[in-house]
Amino acid sequence: MKKTFQLNIEGKNRDRVLEATKHEIRKYVKRERRVPLPEGVDFWDFDCKFGSTEENAAVVHFATITSLIDAVVNEGGDAFYLEILAKNGYRTAKPAGAGDAEPEQEPS
Repeated sequence: MKKTFQLNIEGKNRDRVLEATKHEIRKYVKRERRVPLPEGVDFWDFDCKFGSTEENAAVVHFATITSLIDAVVNEGGDAFYLEILAKNGYRTAKPAGAGDAEPEQEPS
């Protein structure tokens, strides 16, 4: 998905347009995650870019998209550009001991 979303549409409530935009983004992500995974791929990952225009869009993490949209709305922006492209995701092994801060001891 590569799209510039307009937030101020004549005759439509800005809050409703914002919610419809977020719904469209979520719907796209759900649709992409339903695509069968190729052999050897663990999950679908997403490359994302966000900005006020396509030219000044910067790479962002997928989880921050909603907060970035809310920031544009709070600043009074009229539009934003969003690019979300699905890519293959591979799980990596956790380093030994990274998940355990302190081993649990058995009660005596």
